Amino acid sequence: MRSGKQPSIVIVGSGFSGIGLAIRLRRSGFTNLTILEKAHDIGGVWRDNTYPGAACDAPSHLYSYSFEPNPDWSRRFAEQPEILRYLRHCARKYDIVRHVRTGAEVTAARFDAASARWVLTIEGADSMAADILVCACGQLSRPAIPDIPGLNSFAGNIFHSARWEHSLDLTGQRVAVIGNGASAIQFVPRIAERARSVTVFQRQAHWISPKPDYQYPRLRKVANRWMPLLQKLSRLVVFVWFEAILNPMLVSPLGRMMLSWPIRVWCRWNLRRIADIRVRKRLTPSYEVGCNRILTSNDYYDTLNRADTAVVTEAIERIESGALITADGKAHAAETIILATGFRSHDFVAPIRINGPSGLDLNTVWSERPYAYLGLTVPGFPNLFLMYGPNTNVGSGSIVHMLESQMGYIVHAAQWIRRTGYLEVRPEAMVRFDDAIQNRLATTVWNTGGCNSWYIAKTTAGPANTNNWPGSMLGYRLRTRRLRGRDYRSRPPASPEFRAILSPPDGDVVGRS
Repeated sequence: MRSGKQPSIVIVGSGFSGIGLAIRLRRSGFTNLTILEKAHDIGGVWRDNTYPGAACDAPSHLYSYSFEPNPDWSRRFAEQPEILRYLRHCARKYDIVRHVRTGAEVTAARFDAASARWVLTIEGADSMAADILVCACGQLSRPAIPDIPGLNSFAGNIFHSARWEHSLDLTGQRVAVIGNGASAIQFVPRIAERARSVTVFQRQAHWISPKPDYQYPRLRKVANRWMPLLQKLSRLVVFVWFEAILNPMLVSPLGRMMLSWPIRVWCRWNLRRIADIRVRKRLTPSYEVGCNRILTSNDYYDTLNRADTAVVTEAIERIESGALITADGKAHAAETIILATGFRSHDFVAPIRINGPSGLDLNTVWSERPYAYLGLTVPGFPNLFLMYGPNTNVGSGSIVHMLESQMGYIVHAAQWIRRTGYLEVRPEAMVRFDDAIQNRLATTVWNTGGCNSWYIAKTTAGPANTNNWPGSMLGYRLRTRRLRGRDYRSRPPASPEFRAILSPPDGDVVGRS
């Protein structure tokens, strides 16, 4: 790319990350944009997760772009259709739709050193090239399918909650739900109203607080529109709650000691809605509050009080044609199985194969565990950026705030690349950052709280937290407010020997635990 030329930018994914970044890039003068979306519509997880009751667990005024407040949110915690409408509205308003190519699944990307461009392979289409590649695939886009013997031999209906079978009528059916996380506690109350029975197979209990949700009256929406400061104040109050109360409880041993008990009491008070003391015991977590994300619901416990619902805590040993067999030998009959088993949260770019200029494959580099500088970029992969990458998830707060921090950083990086044509994070900067992050994570409740969490990846060196940011949203915003030139190379390495830094002979690899 010639210095000063408008760089071509490809963004993979059209959720909050991809749409928001495209808006920020356009507003900063970058118009040579393409968003490649494998599905046939935009929306990311809010397009895919259409199960009954799907909603956000962060308040709407914070779970939205700061530059595009929505005065017309219908309720404090928006549901899936409304969030998807909001994303589509933003794409239309900021003229992003014309940059989107749907039905375009990227299967591979290779950095061509001669042209200093990324060459992308697209399923069923011609390849294309770009000066800058951004993977905005998200951490929660690929459903995780459990490895249970006999799963494929089940004779009834089976589907994942993120691929809901709306054509299937559950009325009068015996339904087995595998999993009891954020999705399950939302859809179980809805399907229990018409199913013959619902059996929830629970691997571990969760801390569940009441959900402070309510519909906004029409007067509030009018006030939001005529007094924008009111909506900003609402956003600020929620932000301060997450930053000043919940975040210290998660990331600081002192904060945990001082702040966890009222949250624990609040959740235990909510648990008293369960009438049967034996069931209540099964639903009581044995790990520290906050180790998993604290869930919120006003009707999940009430649903479990029904005579036609049950919670099973014994492990599923195998699945037969019409039943799930647990470790205690009991057969639990079912006609439909719903997998509420979450996502492959550690596959940040999979199944895309990404090769750097030396031929290194990113998934191979990440074979021990995923890592990225500020969660955004990896040594050996120039002009490549990640959104919602390793260690950028928040245990409390709104991921949209984190994404906006990343948007600003990537815009700054694009300005550098427009001048130099090349930008690659230095391995030594990666090592310093990763060591600091892993040291901070070691004392967080996610690492020490004793739960089985999707934040933790099983690696050859042992369990490692590859997903969470061990600080505050504000702290991340400050770290990403500008790109530090000394952390990057702005021209290709002079010789292949530079690549040896990525895997030195003594085995002290970048991204070590």
